[in-house]
Amino acid sequence: MTVPADGCPGAAADGHRLTDLRRFADARGNLAVIECGREVRFPVRRVYYMYGAGAGSARGAHAHRKLHQLIVAMQGSFEISLDNGRGRCVHRLDEPTRGLYLGPMVWRDMAEFSADSICFVLASECYDDADYIRDYESFLQELRG
Repeated sequence: MTVPADGCPGAAADGHRLTDLRRFADARGNLAVIECGREVRFPVRRVYYMYGAGAGSARGAHAHRKLHQLIVAMQGSFEISLDNGRGRCVHRLDEPTRGLYLGPMVWRDMAEFSADSICFVLASECYDDADYIRDYESFLQELRG
């Protein structure tokens, strides 16, 4: 089943959910807040960001066995296609006050990056190549146990 952007039924139960970040605005500008224990319900052990993606760039094409992440489009926009083995959906991230939580065992493909996009990620673990599943068929096999 493929579901259009932001129309993922049962998303939280399926390993992902959209999270609105608290924001404050006044004459000085805007402030968005991400706090562990509130917007992020996992310990943050790594922070990284992607920028400078050219037209037609694609990222992702993998799943993680144990990693939790919060992904935010700090600037610009991009799409994330998700697959939990039972269904697929697409989220377009284009606001710095909305994050996408991804839990373990969710396949992700990222595309449609705007030229000015900055993808900011908070991760529950330090980089571990062994946590990645980079082959889709292997991902499906692991889900089936």
